[in-house]
Amino acid sequence: MIEGYTEGTGTAVVGGTERRASRSLVALLGPVALVGALLSLVPLWLGDSRVMMGVAVLGLTFACYAVGFNLIFGSTGQLFLCVGALAGIGGYGSAIFADKVGLPILASMLLATLASSLIGGLLSWIAVRRSLGVIFTGIITLIFSLVFGNLVLGAAGITGGDGGFHIQAGADTFLRQTIPPYYLMLALLLVFVLSHGLLRRSHVGWAFRALRDDEVAAELAGVDVSRYRVYAAVIGAAMLGLSGSLFAFTEGTISPTTYGFAQVDVETMVMLAFGGIGSLFGPVLGAAVFTVIDELIQGLGQLRLLVYGALIIALFLWVPRGIIPTLGDLMRRRQE
Repeated sequence: MIEGYTEGTGTAVVGGTERRASRSLVALLGPVALVGALLSLVPLWLGDSRVMMGVAVLGLTFACYAVGFNLIFGSTGQLFLCVGALAGIGGYGSAIFADKVGLPILASMLLATLASSLIGGLLSWIAVRRSLGVIFTGIITLIFSLVFGNLVLGAAGITGGDGGFHIQAGADTFLRQTIPPYYLMLALLLVFVLSHGLLRRSHVGWAFRALRDDEVAAELAGVDVSRYRVYAAVIGAAMLGLSGSLFAFTEGTISPTTYGFAQVDVETMVMLAFGGIGSLFGPVLGAAVFTVIDELIQGLGQLRLLVYGALIIALFLWVPRGIIPTLGDLMRRRQE
């Protein structure tokens, strides 16, 4: 039934808009539910091994990191080379609030996530105010990442320094069991993917795509480029902080390498590039594939970075848009 018309045109819009929104929501929920169902089967395969379940939890954590980074870089073109630092603010912040201050775990996680979100927004605001391009934004955020790493080492009395921070909070709960942490991280990943999907379907998502594709055209269309870039950074950094925080409590021990640039940022970028920058499920696919690859090349030590570098070069030479966008293009061409 037609429920409304555009003023002065007689064109039905409300009923059609609602039907399109309903179909769009189903088209989003279906794939998210399918991905969740498939990933929920992993403990049936690996549940007998605490070590392998730890690897699976780490893979989901990197998928969460990649979703947050995708929201910042894939949606608005802001090259934040401080994924590990923002996640580390969540991880170390929540651990300090819980163990040193004595706050409840949930409150500690929320405060640490808020800190990550505010710092991410501040970095974006600085880049916007100074009209920094992609490269200079990357340099500024990389410097922040290095500063954070040095701060963790320098404040060894609080952070544990090289020896690591052994978190007491949650030690006697399900957070340190074998299987529950996996499902907690999976639930967080699905919430992130669903939130990103809903955001993409909103006017905010339209603004993100507009300024990513052509900033000048977006400004001419009335998009407040500065405001929406800060929005993306705030939301993406919150995802990174919350992921790093939850991982800290499930892991029990964190150290500078837990959130180091080489250990987090490089791998996150490779995962996202493989799956598809800007695609909704690219982070999930990239994290799944490279978690397996990383486990296979563990014995290479620091040479793993050489392998990742070679993979990045190969991806940008032969599959520059990533697997999911490339497959999508092939399917559309066949349909035509």
